[in-house]
Amino acid sequence: MTTTQQPPYPPTGPPHGHDHGSGDDHGSGHDHGTGGDGGHGSGAAGGHGSGGGGGHGHSHSHGPAAPVSRHLRKVIAAILIPFTVAVVVGMVVLWPGGAPSHKRTGVGFDRQTQQATVTKVVSVSCASVNASGGGSTGDTSTAEGSSAAQEAAGTCKKATVTVSTGKDKGRTFTEIVQPDQSRQLHQGEKVVVAYEPSAPRDLQYSVTDVNRKLPMTLLAGIFALAVVVVGRLRGVMALVALAISFMILNFFILPAILHGSNPLIVAVVGSSAIMLIALYMCHGLSARTSVAVLGTLMSLVLIGILGSVFIDWAALTGNTDDNTGLIHGLYPSIDMSGLLLAGVIIGSLGVLDDVTVTQTSAVWELHEANPSMGWRGLYRAGIRIGRDHIASVVNTLVLAYAGAALPLLLLFSIAQSSVGAVANSELVAEEIVRTLVGSIGLVASVPVTTALAALVVSADRPGREAVPAGAAGSAGAASAAGAAGSATTSTAPSAKPAPARGGKGRRRKH
Repeated sequence: MTTTQQPPYPPTGPPHGHDHGSGDDHGSGHDHGTGGDGGHGSGAAGGHGSGGGGGHGHSHSHGPAAPVSRHLRKVIAAILIPFTVAVVVGMVVLWPGGAPSHKRTGVGFDRQTQQATVTKVVSVSCASVNASGGGSTGDTSTAEGSSAAQEAAGTCKKATVTVSTGKDKGRTFTEIVQPDQSRQLHQGEKVVVAYEPSAPRDLQYSVTDVNRKLPMTLLAGIFALAVVVVGRLRGVMALVALAISFMILNFFILPAILHGSNPLIVAVVGSSAIMLIALYMCHGLSARTSVAVLGTLMSLVLIGILGSVFIDWAALTGNTDDNTGLIHGLYPSIDMSGLLLAGVIIGSLGVLDDVTVTQTSAVWELHEANPSMGWRGLYRAGIRIGRDHIASVVNTLVLAYAGAALPLLLLFSIAQSSVGAVANSELVAEEIVRTLVGSIGLVASVPVTTALAALVVSADRPGREAVPAGAAGSAGAASAAGAAGSATTSTAPSAKPAPARGGKGRRRKH
C-alpha cells in the first residue's frame, strides 16, 4: 500500500525565496521554501531546496544602489586634494597672528567697557536735574522742542550704578534717565558701562547697554540641546563644525583683513576652509559629500565674479554707516568695497551648503530607489526637486535682508521716497546687490550640483555576478534528489531558477 503524504500547510501560491544583501562589506542571504517531503538542501548560493516533484524559486535583491567606482573616487580626489592643500597653504601664508592693536577712540564699539549693577532708582523732577534748570524755552511745534518740554515737565529717574569689574570695582556713579528714553533702568538690573579715563571723574562712567549674557547663553543652550536631541551624533558634529567656523572667522578672516590683506582673497580662503570642515565633518568623508563640495565651490566662484563686477559697476564703496566709517578711520588701508564683496561671499556660503547637500542627497536617494535610471533621468528628477528648493531659498534670502534693513526701509517710507530713489541710494543698493548676487549663485548651484551628482552616481553600475557553474549544479542536484525521494506525483509547473548572487553582498563606500 502506498501512502501519499500531503504537506501539513499547503502553499496558497507559488513557492518563493528572498535574497537579502546588506552593504558595508558584509551581506547575508536566505531562501525559504516548502515542499512535499520537507527536504532542505543548501548550496553555494545559500538557499533551501524545495521538494514535491518540482519547484521553482525567485530572489528579490534588496541590496544597495550602485556605488561610486574607485576610478571616479580618484578623479574627485585629484580635484579636491590640491584644492585643500591650496586652502591650507593660503591660511598659513595669510595667518595674521592676532588683530593689530590701536589706541582706543572712545567712539561706538571702540571704547573701554565694564560690568555694573543698578543698585538704586528714585524718581525726581526733570527740572531739578536737567542742565537747563528750568522749563523749556524752545519751539514746541518742532520734535526737539516738544521733547524738551516733556522732559522739563515730566518725572525723570535717578539711578545709582555700582561698577562690578575692573580697577574701579565698587565705585558708584549716578545716571539720569529721561522719561522719553527707550531704555529705562530698574533696580537690580545688570548693565554695561563705558569708561573714558580722560573725562572728569564724575563723567568717566556712563551706562551704554544692558547686560544680556544670561538670556543669550540660555537661548544658545536651548538651541544646542534641540540640535543634539533631534540630530543626535550628526547634530553634535554640526555644533562642533559651527564652533570651528566661528573660530576661523574670529582668528583668521577678521584679523587678516585688519592687517591689510586683500579682503576678497581672505574671504575665499576662509570660506573654503569653513566649507571643507563643515561639510566633511557633518556629512562624512564620501563621494556624495565631495560632489556637494564641488557644487558649492563652483557656485562660490560665480558669486565672486558677479559680485566683483557689479560692486565695481555700481560704484559701491562699502562705507555707508557709522560702523564702516569708524573702520575706515581706524584702518584706512582696508579696501571697503573688497570688504563688501567678502561679506557677500561669506553670507552666501551657509545657504549654499544647504542647497548643494540637499540636491546631492536627493540624486543619491533617487538612484537608490531606481538603480537602472540613467544620468539624464536622475538629472530631470533631481532638478524637479531643486525647483521647489530654489523658490523657497530665494524668498528666504530676500526676506532675511529685508528684515535686517527694516528700520532703514521704514525711514524711506516716512520720507515718502519713490521706489527708484530708495533703490538708488547706496545703503539699499548694497543690500540689493548682495541679495541678487547671492540668489543667482544659489539658483545656479541647483543645476550644477544636480548634474555633477547624476554623472557621478550613474557613471558605472556593476552588473550582478554570475552564479558559479558548480553552485548551479549543486542546486540542480539537490532539487533532483528532493523530487526523486517523493512518492507523490507533482503537477506543479517547473521553472528555471533565477540567478542568485554568489558569495556575500558587498557595498562600496559612497
